Amino acid sequence: MKRRINILMFFMAISASLFAQKPNHLSKSDQKKGWVLLFDGESTKGWTTTSGGGVPSGWQVIGGTLMTAADSKGGDIISVDEYSDFELKLDYKVALTSNSGVKYFYTKYTNGGDLGLEYQILDDILAEDNGKANHLSGSLYDIIEPSKGLKKLNRAGEWNAIKIIAKGKTVEHWLNDYKVLSFTRDSKSFKDAVAASKFSKVDPAFGSLNKGHILLQEHGGEVSFKNIKIKKL
Repeated sequence: MKRRINILMFFMAISASLFAQKPNHLSKSDQKKGWVLLFDGESTKGWTTTSGGGVPSGWQVIGGTLMTAADSKGGDIISVDEYSDFELKLDYKVALTSNSGVKYFYTKYTNGGDLGLEYQILDDILAEDNGKANHLSGSLYDIIEPSKGLKKLNRAGEWNAIKIIAKGKTVEHWLNDYKVLSFTRDSKSFKDAVAASKFSKVDPAFGSLNKGHILLQEHGGEVSFKNIKIKKL
């Protein structure tokens, strides 16, 4: 009996591995639902610098991940396309002390320059910029802190999964299958939070613009991304 159970478990494990989602791959079901890969696992196709140039050598594709090494001076990169209502998913990993971020609605403001709302990515324990709750992983950077009770963050060096849902004026940040914050961009509470942030002088009001690029931030530390996909809503 024990031998039969072991054989059964072996074949179940084999079956699970065969049907597991491949990295940087869309299933037929994903495609039917409208998902599109922003990273093909092999190249930087679909990405550019913030000034419209080619992706610099500071960003490399290694082992199916899009990554920047410590002090690579790769600079931030953005999606070629812009998005308004969307659902974005990706996996990321930061090294010890590293800091990065995913920005959305990244576009040009009349006063303030090129800006976007930022889903903060950080080594919460050892990174320098960990002194404020709204600077920690999952936060809307410098504006809204994530829920402490719902936040389940894997430590530096391990993969985390994030999801950003933007529909109309409502935005949600998810971390490892838990919604860690949500906000409405035209609400009084959001406007008050912006007024108390470093973005208070931006014109038009920070976060009020409804369309922009997706940005992956290079902040001097090692960070890796994979399974980057987006669906228009």
